Amino acid sequence: MTPLGVPVTPDAPTARRWVLEELADPAYSRGESLLDRFVSWVLEQLAGMQGVGLPPRAALLVVVAVAVAVVLLALWVAGPVRGRLARRRVAREVLAGDDRRSAAALRAAADAAARAGDHSTAVAERFRAVVRGLEERGLLDERPGRTAHEAAQIAGRTLPDVADALARGGDRFDDVVYGERRASAEDDAAMRALDDAVRAARPARTDAVAAAAPGGGS
Repeated sequence: MTPLGVPVTPDAPTARRWVLEELADPAYSRGESLLDRFVSWVLEQLAGMQGVGLPPRAALLVVVAVAVAVVLLALWVAGPVRGRLARRRVAREVLAGDDRRSAAALRAAADAAARAGDHSTAVAERFRAVVRGLEERGLLDERPGRTAHEAAQIAGRTLPDVADALARGGDRFDDVVYGERRASAEDDAAMRALDDAVRAARPARTDAVAAAAPGGGS
């Protein structure tokens, strides 16, 4: 029994010993400096609890419980943030290195997904078909890891009439595939229209080609 009149807050050495006993788990000993900072913080909290009326060990457990709750809350909040940052760091490639499907096969996959009501997959596969189609026409070199932005930018210089539409399509692809936005039927229709427009577009003539053409020098 603790005699009446004894302060409810232990002296610093006693409190330190209690904290070390509570934190005897090896997991807490991975970083000594971190443990020392935590102990100092606990001592400060115990010192601030004078006069509360709790037994010393109960006061200690309250402080430790609050600390654990704060740590768990911080981890819970940081988890989604780390997830978003990790997704941003992921190379936003359009076609994986092992994806050797033709543009026709990708369009068929997009059609099948649309019929099943999976507009997000339909949008993703349709834009992949656009990029693969540009590769098959020789307007893009076959390079794994290319992002939607890169594909749209490079192809837009060759096909200026659809440059803006390609940029919007690339943004839509990123939003759906990497931004976790659910595509709608309107998104699917817009991507179909982009595919049709890109297939119909013809490369702009360079100055050299224009000059060599009949009447080009006049």
